[in-house]
Amino acid sequence: MHYLGWFMLLLGAIRLLVAFVNWASNMYLPQNRQLKHQPFVSVLIPARNEENNIANLLADLSTFHYPTLEIIVYNDNSTDNTASIVNKFVSANNKIKLINGNEPEKGWLGKNYACHQLSMAAKGEMFLFLDADVRVGNELIEKSLAYTERHNLKLLSIFPKQLMSSFGTQLAVPIMNWILLSLLPLFLVRWSGWSSFSAANGQFMLFEALTYKQLLPHSFFRTNKVEDIAIIKYYKTKHLQVATLLGDKSISCSMYNNMNEAIDGFSKNIFQFFGGSIFVTIFFALLTSIAPFYILIYNGLIPFMAYITIIFLIRLFVSLASKQSIFKNLILSIPQHIVFLYIIVNAYNQKRNNKLVWKNREINSK
Repeated sequence: MHYLGWFMLLLGAIRLLVAFVNWASNMYLPQNRQLKHQPFVSVLIPARNEENNIANLLADLSTFHYPTLEIIVYNDNSTDNTASIVNKFVSANNKIKLINGNEPEKGWLGKNYACHQLSMAAKGEMFLFLDADVRVGNELIEKSLAYTERHNLKLLSIFPKQLMSSFGTQLAVPIMNWILLSLLPLFLVRWSGWSSFSAANGQFMLFEALTYKQLLPHSFFRTNKVEDIAIIKYYKTKHLQVATLLGDKSISCSMYNNMNEAIDGFSKNIFQFFGGSIFVTIFFALLTSIAPFYILIYNGLIPFMAYITIIFLIRLFVSLASKQSIFKNLILSIPQHIVFLYIIVNAYNQKRNNKLVWKNREINSK
């Protein structure tokens, strides 16, 4: 029985190494903004019931100094004041445009359809898709383009720094980075051709427009509710250069307002964090849940203390890389893990019932 304990300890050590590498490798946009060519950029924003967020993002974008830029918002049948807020910015800035969309065609998910419609209207050489709840700094476009140009990328994605305004979000939102940054060395997204080494975040997706128009990825994955990960894997299978980075002060996001929103949001894609496998997800959850007790009972006090140290250091390095509060993530580690387990149960029930509602739309859970 003690062999399983040593396996748990080894897995923890590997996760610690990954978390350390993700922190030490400084996976953020470099400060270099030098461009050989200033491409025309289309900033594309799908928005459904975003009256609490859209003004902040458009205000940020309105301050940008980048000269060749258009900003297009797709109003995805919002039932709030999203459209009227955007129209005020349209009146004040001729670079901003609003598209009032229709209900998605049959066979499409809402966001995928909105992104595809935005791409059809865009004129840029680069397509930058941003979620409406993102906040951006003035130099973000120049730094992103410089990095893309230097590495000849066809797709760059960034995980924004997550802003958590409530206790509930502090319990749920850090789970995403705790999983990602302890299981995947982010540098392998760009360095490795294996599609299994893939991660992306739809909150920031920068595409070379020519390649995008050839592949039409949002159309290709029109029914996929985790289209960002599916798209970057698809690009890698096409042997196209891609990269995924972490966000710093130049890009942040208030992803959810409370725990219920976070649980519903993560339930859509928790299995995709583990390659789409329910079995692997549950295995990881059970293993990380019972490991401290199992090691203490079957392997003794010293291995137990070693494992507790590993858990502590994983939280430390993930928090540092994510630019989150180390103190909060440490003292909330047990409640966060309980929420993680609840998200898995919730996701499993939704998949079994083949029913998921997101932003007042029912979507297929496949």
